[in-house]
Amino acid sequence: MERRKFLQNAGIAGILAAGAAPAIVHAQQAIRWRLASSFPKALDTIYGAAETFSKKVKDMSGGKFEISVHAGGELMPAFGVVDGVQQGTVECAHTAPYYFFGKDETFAIDCAIPFGLNSRQMTAWMYQGNGMKLFREFYSQYNIVNFPMGNTGAQMGGWYRKEVQSLADMKGLKMRIGGFGGRILAGIGGVPQNIPGGEIYQALEKGTIDATEWVGPYDDQKLGFYKVAKHYAYPAWWEGGPQLTLYVNNKAYDALTPDYKAMIEAAASHAHVDMQAKYDARNPQALKELVASGTKLFRLPKDTMDAAFKFAEAHYAELSDKNPNWKKVYTDYKAFRKEQNLWFRFAEAGYDSYMQAQKL
Repeated sequence: MERRKFLQNAGIAGILAAGAAPAIVHAQQAIRWRLASSFPKALDTIYGAAETFSKKVKDMSGGKFEISVHAGGELMPAFGVVDGVQQGTVECAHTAPYYFFGKDETFAIDCAIPFGLNSRQMTAWMYQGNGMKLFREFYSQYNIVNFPMGNTGAQMGGWYRKEVQSLADMKGLKMRIGGFGGRILAGIGGVPQNIPGGEIYQALEKGTIDATEWVGPYDDQKLGFYKVAKHYAYPAWWEGGPQLTLYVNNKAYDALTPDYKAMIEAAASHAHVDMQAKYDARNPQALKELVASGTKLFRLPKDTMDAAFKFAEAHYAELSDKNPNWKKVYTDYKAFRKEQNLWFRFAEAGYDSYMQAQKL
C-alpha cells in the first residue's frame, strides 16, 4: 500500500516537473475586474502604480486575470472610490486613504498623518507590525480588503505665491492640502482646500488658492505649478511617508481562488516597491530643472513646524477620547513611531547627515 502511494505521488511530481504546473493557472476561470483610480493618467508614477499592479496580475495569470485601470472621473469621482468598492460598483480601487478622513479619521493613518511615520517605517508597521491586522479589521466595516500599494517617500512642502517666513504668514492662507493634514493646517491659521490632483493647477492659476502641495519635484513639474507659484517649500510635515492603498471589495476577493488571491497580494507589493523607486530615481533631476527654471526653494520656518506639531499631538489625543476606531489604531501606531525614531536617529539619520555633507 505504501509503495503504491509513493508511486502515485512520484507520478504527480514528475508531471509537475515536466512543465504541467502552468496548466493549473490556465485552467482557472478567466476574470475581468475594473480598478477605479483617484488620480489622473498624466501622473505616471502615482496613477502608474495601478497599471504596474494590473500588468503583473495579468502576467502571473497568463492573461486569465485582467484588471482594467480607470483614471479618476472615468467611472466615478476621484473621491468616490471607497463608496464604489464598498457597494461593489467596481471590484477594486487605488487611492490615498486620507482623502476619506471625513468618513472616519482613522482612514488617514493608512496613508499619512502629520508628523507620522516615514515610508520605510510605514512599510515596517504594515508588514511586520500590527498595521495590516488593524486595518483589515477597520476596513471590514466598509466591505474592503486592503493592500499597501505605493509610497511617495517624504514629500515637499508645497508651492506658494509668497515665501512663508514665519507662523504669522500662515494666517488666512488658502492652501490645497490633501486630506487630514488640512485639519492641522486650519489649527495653525491656514484655510485648507481639498481639491483633486487634476484640478489644482486651475485653482492656483485663478487665485482660488494661495498655495498648493502635491507630492514632489517629478509630479509637481508635470502639473506645472512652478509656472504660477515660484516659491517651493520643504519638508511636508503632513506627509513624511504617505502610503497608497489598493481597496478590494470583500465579496469579489472572497470569490477568488487561492492562486488569484496570491497574485493580488504579490502584484500589490511589487507595485508598492516600484512606485517609490520611481520617485526616488526621478525626483533629483526634476528638482534641478525646477531650480534652473526659476523656482526658489525655502525651508518651512521652525515656529510653523513647532506650532503644527503641538496642535497635531493635541488633536490626536482628542480623537482618541472620542473615536474608538482611531484610538485602537493610533495607540499602536504611536508606540511603533516612538521605537522607529529611536532607531532611525542613530543609524539612518547618522549616515545620511554625513553623506549629505560630502562633496560627491
